[in-house]
Amino acid sequence: MKFQGSDQYIATPDLMLAVNAALTLKRPLLVKGEPGTGKTMLAEEVATALGMPLLQWHIKSTTKAQQGLYEYDAVSRLRDSQLSGGEEAARVRDIRNYIVKGVLWQAFTAEQPVALLIDEIDKADIEFPNDLLREIDRMEFYVYETRELIKARHRPLVFITSNNEKELPDAFLRRCFFHYIKFPEAETMQRIVDVHFPGLKKQLLAAAMKTFYEVRNLPGLKKKPSTSELLDWLKLLVAEDIPLEALQSQDDKVAVPPLVGALLKNEQDLTLFEKLVFMQRHNR
Repeated sequence: MKFQGSDQYIATPDLMLAVNAALTLKRPLLVKGEPGTGKTMLAEEVATALGMPLLQWHIKSTTKAQQGLYEYDAVSRLRDSQLSGGEEAARVRDIRNYIVKGVLWQAFTAEQPVALLIDEIDKADIEFPNDLLREIDRMEFYVYETRELIKARHRPLVFITSNNEKELPDAFLRRCFFHYIKFPEAETMQRIVDVHFPGLKKQLLAAAMKTFYEVRNLPGLKKKPSTSELLDWLKLLVAEDIPLEALQSQDDKVAVPPLVGALLKNEQDLTLFEKLVFMQRHNR
């Protein structure tokens, strides 16, 4: 199997090479990049292109590695033991009825190879990646409550995304193939936009792209607008029927674009941008 991109996802040659390298090495693909650069969507599109079911595990700050394997619901078992009788008592005695299978268990025991997305691993505490080392490396884990070893029938294609909020342990990194999704250049970005807005007028697109990169390249921004924010902004421009003239300044100076709230998401960045526009106007 090889990933060669898809009609819905513009993958650069180096990104396709990284996906296929992970397939060849049978290692997890660790994908880093700015928020909004398509890390999560990559797993979805690769799974679709390769005809593999996709299991997703979205990590939160409170997520523990054990939840990906299984959880023993002791509270439900205790409650049922107090309320049940007869045939229900037999169900309570079987601890397997209170083992909740996690995403890794489902991936390991699936009848066909699956893709597994572990999304935003850097949100969890620093021990989370280390706690998954053995399971991801050996493709097996032990269930102490039932005294059984769960082994993977097929090695899943594992995608791990990170927004680079925390450093990941070296031992974990050694077990992954790494790829950093660079922010798209204008040519690649135009191909991405064409997928989502195939009928967009070229002049409007050119003006919008020029404005977007001017905003993005402003030094000192706390949160640079990303690909997803550009797509949201373009959707609004089309929906509100914003004229081309609103995106073009007469003297080629930077101006506050319409619906700028789709691009800049905090007051510090908006204030900084407005100051730049004010300074340019008064330095004519």
